[in-house]
Parts: sequence; C-alpha cells; structure tokens
Amino acid sequence: MTGLATAFRALGALAVAGLLAATAAVPSAQARPEPKAPEEFVALSSVDRTILQEMRYTTPHNFTGVPIDGYRQPLCILTRPAAEALHRAQVRLRAQGYSLKVYDCYRPQRAVDHFVRWAKDLDDERMKGEFYPLVDKSRLFADGYIAEKSGHSRGSTVDLTVVRLPAAPTRRYLPGEKLVECYAPQAERFPDNSVDMGTGYDCFDTRSHTDDPRIQGVQRANRQLLKGTLAAEGFVNLPEEWWHFTFKPEPFPTTFFDFPVARRSVAGH
Repeated sequence: MTGLATAFRALGALAVAGLLAATAAVPSAQARPEPKAPEEFVALSSVDRTILQEMRYTTPHNFTGVPIDGYRQPLCILTRPAAEALHRAQVRLRAQGYSLKVYDCYRPQRAVDHFVRWAKDLDDERMKGEFYPLVDKSRLFADGYIAEKSGHSRGSTVDLTVVRLPAAPTRRYLPGEKLVECYAPQAERFPDNSVDMGTGYDCFDTRSHTDDPRIQGVQRANRQLLKGTLAAEGFVNLPEEWWHFTFKPEPFPTTFFDFPVARRSVAGH
C-alpha cells in the first residue's frame, strides 16, 4: 500500500506541475501587447514641430471632467497624408502671423466607448456649466453630440483652431474651478490662446455650427480663415463643429482603430 500511495502522490505532483506550466504558457490580459498603429500613421510632431498641441482628452478639461481612456500621452497622431496636409496649411498660416493648434487627432475606439458610457450616466453633469449648459444630457445621442463611432478613429480627422503668434500659453485648468458657458464672450470663458471663434472647443451648442448666423464680424472671419486654409489642402469641415476637419481622401475610410495614443504606438515607423 505504501508503494501505491507514493506512486499516486508522484502522479499528482506531475499533474499539478503540468497544469502550472500550461497556465504559465497562456499570457495574461495585462501581458498581451497593445495594438500598434499601421505604418501609414505618424506623430504630427515628426512632420511639423511648429504646430501647437493642446491635447484636451489627456486632461480633465473636457466635457466629461476626467482624462479619457486610451490617451496615454499628449500626442497628436494622424495618417501621414493628413499630417503632411496640416504642415502645408501651417506654412500658409505662419506667413500671415498665425499657427494651427490641435486639440484632438486620432482617437482610439476605447475613448469613444468612454464618451458613450459617460453620456449614459445622466447623474454626471460636473462639466455641464461649460460644455453643454443649454442641452439636456439625455439628448446628447439624439442631438448628435455623442455617437458610438467617430471619424477620429480612422486617423484622418482633427480638431483644431488658429492662434496668433507669438502664442501666449494657455493656463492649466483646475478641477472644481468655476465654469463659464462655452459661448460666453471670449474675455469671460476659459482663457484659451486661440483667436476668438465665438465659442470654445467642444461647445455642445448650435453656435458651434461653422456658419451659424449669430457668429459675425471678427469671429466669423476667424472661422473662415481656418476653414479656407484647410480646405485648400484637402480638408472638409463638419458643418456642426467649426473645429472639426477630415482630410480627403481618407486612407482608412471604413476602419476604426483602437491602438492607444502613445509614442510607442508609432515608434519605429
């Protein structure tokens, strides 16, 4: 009996060892490598270092009030044709004493999913006073402000503005500070170093429509400067958002990517 017991114990030990070895051979979710960008994607700074970057979704100063999933570093990533077209537009603007400034470029699908989760949480209205003061949060999907897919995830769409040179720095947003409506006069709303576009970035309001008739004078001229300069280089404006432009033709018109916004996503291209 002693011999049999010893044999069974030995077999049991071998089985456990085998199970542990098999488990170790299966990588955990944390160990799996993050997806990388296709070789057609580049960091905008590798094409034009003079374009200003204020990547809002890496910070809490956005309509959710928290940094957004998938934004690991404050970095603009775009398809190379879109980045090169922005460079051409920048050359034109700098000759007139201006610079482009990007707020958002490629956006991973996980970030869009974060927006969707936030929009469904009707109790979270911490940033309503600035970004959607006149819109009931329950209407964000129906009114088109939030959607389950974004053209940004295809890599050729960019949110941007114009800054007069020399550019003054934009101060840091302090969570919990008093919020001012995004359509308030420029001197009253959050101090962005952009020229006056009539509203702030990501303002969920019809005054953000590029050709809204209430936007006149210098504000309208500034919008037309941005739109005209980018249109000459192949960008198409979204009429509902003065800041939103897509380069055409898109290299990936039907693909929604999910690699993180990080230098390692485009390293070695």
